[in-house]
Amino acid sequence: MPTPESPQRARRRSQVIFDVLYGFIPITEWEEKIINSPYFQRLRWIKQLGFANYIFPGAEHNRFAHVIGVMHSMDQMVRALGIAVPDTELFDRRATNEAAMLHKSLRIAALLHDIGTFPFSHAIENAYLRHGHDLRRAKKNKKDLPNNHEHLGSFLIKNTDFDGGLTRILEEYGFDVRFISKIIKGDSPYLIANQLMHSDLDADRMDYLLRDAHYTGLKYGQFDREYILSSLVPYDAGKGQLAFGVTENAVHAVEDFLIARFSWYSQIIKNPGSAKFDIMSSHVAQAFLEHDLMYQFQDLLTMVSEHDERFFWWNDVYFMTKCQKVRYRKLIKDPRIAELTEMLLYRHPPKTLNHPLFSHRILKAEGNENEKKKLIGKIRAKVLEFEKVLEKHGTGKEWILADIPEKDVLFTRDLGHIVRGRISDNLYSERDPVRVVSRAGKPSLLVERENTMMAHLAGFINFVPSVYANIPAMELLNARGLLDS
Repeated sequence: MPTPESPQRARRRSQVIFDVLYGFIPITEWEEKIINSPYFQRLRWIKQLGFANYIFPGAEHNRFAHVIGVMHSMDQMVRALGIAVPDTELFDRRATNEAAMLHKSLRIAALLHDIGTFPFSHAIENAYLRHGHDLRRAKKNKKDLPNNHEHLGSFLIKNTDFDGGLTRILEEYGFDVRFISKIIKGDSPYLIANQLMHSDLDADRMDYLLRDAHYTGLKYGQFDREYILSSLVPYDAGKGQLAFGVTENAVHAVEDFLIARFSWYSQIIKNPGSAKFDIMSSHVAQAFLEHDLMYQFQDLLTMVSEHDERFFWWNDVYFMTKCQKVRYRKLIKDPRIAELTEMLLYRHPPKTLNHPLFSHRILKAEGNENEKKKLIGKIRAKVLEFEKVLEKHGTGKEWILADIPEKDVLFTRDLGHIVRGRISDNLYSERDPVRVVSRAGKPSLLVERENTMMAHLAGFINFVPSVYANIPAMELLNARGLLDS
């Protein structure tokens, strides 16, 4: 009988992936199997930034590279916090003690946190969310799940117990699939694990800010990654929970990180040039769903549970091919959707409508929730007014699209929001806010320290509404004096 390979030799013989940002990243035997599975390989064909490549030609990077980078960032954060196990345990499938399984599970959670990503990422996901549940072909075992990428990913992790399935691979190596799913959602029994996966300073953001900056060529997402990693420190959060923060000398580095994310979201995700294609694709996809020309969410769940390989084709190529087919065969008669589909395929951007209500604003969230709601109400009323004008005076070919932000773009939540939203009496056991840990091991929230910029910038919202139209609509609205010149 052959002698089992030693963990040291297994570590030396481990596979490595070369990443453009981090260089060689070693992976374990089970991680290699996960990466080589069709479910993971699907991520090669989903762009990280949706249609941003229509404006930034270099933004061709995909979710595949991102999640491997998140796994590496997670590993580096775990090691910096002193909760890692030696490589002899990390690469040994027989090491099943609590510390080893936590380290291994954190890497796996980071690797699989985007496994349920939709084609073109959030753009098409928003179409599914607006479309809602469509059970016209659902079998008797209907799954009443929110149709978003997190729940789809959780379903993949827990319902693929067959050859090549993620569940089978994970359970073969002794992993608890439900525990990994909970880490990904940020509600595991370990506070520090939830922070590492879901907080203002997590492994996901540590990767995508630098990766998106690299591939777009913009510098907005850059920050001092190595300095932050070297400044991470754990502390006792009470009730047997370990949490983490940064040392006091890293305050400015972390603030730079938060500012970088604010700028990244404002200049890349909400870039006026690329955001219009994302909103167009979302409306096109919603029309496809309404006409049952795309897989419904329930179809996807059925494909996953029945090991139907058509699920692996559900990616960016699937959606663009669907656009080509619908346009060529004229499967949708609605002239608005037909034009949007053509514009999306051939990169013909719509026009941006100029009006004082549609202007970019910086709002202070604290005490201004009603102001923001009133502003959104006014924008929607103005859009409705425009639509009535087009209906009354147009030819039927005019259309407008409104992109009103649903999520706030902010540096971080201010102290008032954290206090009101807390789930326990201990502010320092909250998951999301950044903590600063003194030399004596005492934590404080970054936003409650008066000598920090975030104490003053926290809660400011970058509110970026946009309303788009085709040329006939813009010309008609202009002719009636409804737009700024």
